[in-house]
Amino acid sequence: MKDSTNDRDDAYGGSLENRCRFTAEVTAAVAAEVGGDRLGVRLSPFADYMDCHDSDPEALGLHVIDKTLNPLGVLYCHMVEARMRVNPEDGNKMTLQQMLLPFRRAFRVTFIASGGYDREEGNAAIAHGYADLIAYGRMFLANPDLPARFAKKAALNKYDRSTFYTSDPVVGYTDYPFLDQF
Repeated sequence: MKDSTNDRDDAYGGSLENRCRFTAEVTAAVAAEVGGDRLGVRLSPFADYMDCHDSDPEALGLHVIDKTLNPLGVLYCHMVEARMRVNPEDGNKMTLQQMLLPFRRAFRVTFIASGGYDREEGNAAIAHGYADLIAYGRMFLANPDLPARFAKKAALNKYDRSTFYTSDPVVGYTDYPFLDQF
């Protein structure tokens, strides 16, 4: 969908509508099979891994929400909060805050935010209506009992990024200690 990598010149390239066409078609097909009320979609318009960025990520995400997710009655939209972005013009890092607010306002049902939240930040985001739910990815990998730790305000295990996405069946995913193991 991103204009930095989509160089197609057919019905799936060029304009914003065309670049979002495949996502719209797949989402509509799945919704037709299972119902939009049983379908969730994760969007990452701000992700810029491997030089895959968009010149207007807000317009990209809002287009998918307005033209696809809302009309299909998709149950939830899960988006990653952009905490920092590299300015493509000068290579400097820019700190970002509350980049998901326009998406939260546009999406009509359950909105899930993720991206570096801790317990307090997650609770504040929900209390202020910034999201309905907060997803904890890396923190959950390192803390298989994260809800219990949050409830007890217990210390958290630090995650080891070097163990993410590896083929080792033990190191990283299943070897973090539970709270009752201390």
